[in-house]
Amino acid sequence: MGMPVLLEELKETVDPALEPILLMQTFVAGGRTLIRLGDSDIDYNKKFKFYMTTKMANPHYLPEVCIKVTIINFTVTKSGLEDQLLSDVVRLERPDLEEQRNQLIVRINADRNQLKAIEDRILKLLFNSKGNILDNEELVQTLQESKVTSEAIKHRLEEAEATELMINAARERYRPVATRGSVMYFVIASLSEIDPMYQFSLKYFKQSSVLEERLQILLDQTLLTSYTNVSRGLFEQHKTIYSFLLCVDIMRQRGEVSDAEWQHFLRGAHPLDKVVRLIDGPVSQSNGTIVRCQPIKGN
Repeated sequence: MGMPVLLEELKETVDPALEPILLMQTFVAGGRTLIRLGDSDIDYNKKFKFYMTTKMANPHYLPEVCIKVTIINFTVTKSGLEDQLLSDVVRLERPDLEEQRNQLIVRINADRNQLKAIEDRILKLLFNSKGNILDNEELVQTLQESKVTSEAIKHRLEEAEATELMINAARERYRPVATRGSVMYFVIASLSEIDPMYQFSLKYFKQSSVLEERLQILLDQTLLTSYTNVSRGLFEQHKTIYSFLLCVDIMRQRGEVSDAEWQHFLRGAHPLDKVVRLIDGPVSQSNGTIVRCQPIKGN
């Protein structure tokens, strides 16, 4: 009793039989807390938890469903995926660096927890102390020991945080690879909008001893391998779209194509009736495009 239950593969509609659980429609009978499921009354444990998950990328639930549950969106973001990929790349390329970072994080947290415990202990002794605190030998001794311990911990924290900065600086050199991987993932994920059958993943790398060469190989090989493998699963008419989306997203990530330029490409010129005439003569589609391009001319 009281064990959590997980319901997987939820669709956009919820079975009405789950209503009593979602609404927590419990009642007391004979000193027992019960809940009715179907035609049966069963004991209800307050520790019981009910979870539902869906693999749908963008589900649309009706308001009457939303008010009965707490919806948590675990959809990955570009920045979140980039950080995850950075850890994966560093763990593969420099396992010593990632292990050192993980140990450092554990050590820093342990030291901070110890500092907090010392502060709590001092506060508790002060709260329970009666009369002159200088006459309380246990308190005075605890304060002296705590001062020495706290200074040692603070010194360790300063050294650990300085080391953490150095490790993070070394890790950041691999960020271009993580950024490229994030860009490629979201381009490939968007292919399902062209055809629902397109579902892909990617994890491919090649070795080199020089870091600069290694990074370029990681960038090039990851792009080439994923492009080749994904293209094999696309219809011929969709391969050009995939290539174009990859190129544009990489250029946008590099700053070579601005958001304004991309939106202009997608949407084109303003409606002709809203175009301000910059030249004499009839307004044409070309005039509209020129006006639209004006704000991004300097990019």
